[in-house]
Amino acid sequence: MRRSRFSDEQIIGILKEHQAGLSAMELCRKYGVSDATFYKWRSKYGGMDVSEAKRLKSLEEENGKLKRLLADAMLDVSTLREMLGKNF
Repeated sequence: MRRSRFSDEQIIGILKEHQAGLSAMELCRKYGVSDATFYKWRSKYGGMDVSEAKRLKSLEEENGKLKRLLADAMLDVSTLREMLGKNF
């Protein structure tokens, strides 16, 4: 997955500028992002503080690790069932 050139703190700062009264087009031109990117940021980070964004990121990382562990465990179980099925 491609990394953003903006950190979560910078994104939240840009969104706070929008809340302060600057238009979305001005902000997109100022920071060099597309309208779609700005509105995606707004849907994901809208109304968040920096600490909440950091917590969200850590929870997303933990969720990804848990999903990988579950997939590995399910693969092990299916392999064991195949092996037991061949032996009997």
